[in-house]
Amino acid sequence: MSRRGLALFALMSLVWGVPYLLIKVAVRHLSPAMVVESRTMIGAVLLMPLAIREGRIRDLLLVWRPLAVYCVCELAIPWLLLSDAEKKLPSSLSGLLVATVPLISALAAYAIGDHAMLDRRAVAGLLIGFGGVMVLLGLDVHGAQLGSVGLVILVAVGYTIGPLLTARYFSAQSSLALAAVSLAAVAIGYLPVTIVAHPSRVPPATVTLSVIGLGVVCTAIAFVAFFELLKEMPPTQATLITYFNPLVAVALGVVVLGESFKLATALGLVLILAGSWFATGRSRRRETIRRPAAGRRPG
Repeated sequence: MSRRGLALFALMSLVWGVPYLLIKVAVRHLSPAMVVESRTMIGAVLLMPLAIREGRIRDLLLVWRPLAVYCVCELAIPWLLLSDAEKKLPSSLSGLLVATVPLISALAAYAIGDHAMLDRRAVAGLLIGFGGVMVLLGLDVHGAQLGSVGLVILVAVGYTIGPLLTARYFSAQSSLALAAVSLAAVAIGYLPVTIVAHPSRVPPATVTLSVIGLGVVCTAIAFVAFFELLKEMPPTQATLITYFNPLVAVALGVVVLGESFKLATALGLVLILAGSWFATGRSRRRETIRRPAAGRRPG
């Protein structure tokens, strides 16, 4: 990996571990829909001019149906459910549960016909990873939080479907245009809801700063940085940031918000990350063999 690639990898490992903290702060005074609207609107405003200058937005009209499904599965529903779940769940626990995405992705790949994904190593990884989830549910979750845990698992499913749609329908599209248009579409979709249910008073500065951070850093800058990362390494290798994001989410939750760090949290973290590593091992090895030429622009 080049120095540039390593720097981008480190940046993404940090940036996509931060949203859980910011969402937790934001939903104390804003509705989940308002959090999604604010985040997507800020991201769209920042990225749309870049996408327009690139001149490839019109190409997305050719695949508008899968684009609509992508917006729903990757952004509109997951970001709403995650915001709603964090009204009850610690941000650190939410980050850990979202870390099951590689496990769900391995199962999804098998379900759509890639049976080679589940060799003995992958099956062992799935068992270890879901064992980690069971540890969290049995030792670190109260009964009143189970519904919110279910919401976060649905978020992980959405985050699994999104990349599958991207690989199948948007490989010839501009990643920048895809991000800008998707964010704009979701922002427009949530606008009527947030107009009706806007907050009755100005939220505290901490909430405002959290929303700005979500939109600018965790959405707009994160998308651009991830696209640049894809120029440096294959997509499957780039998703290894998934193994570092939960560490950041847990650390921020404990240090900034004072969330508890129990033995069950540590054990669940280790099992989920280890299981994800084993479950996606074959996919990473095959992607390395098929690595595209260096410098190829994503999309």
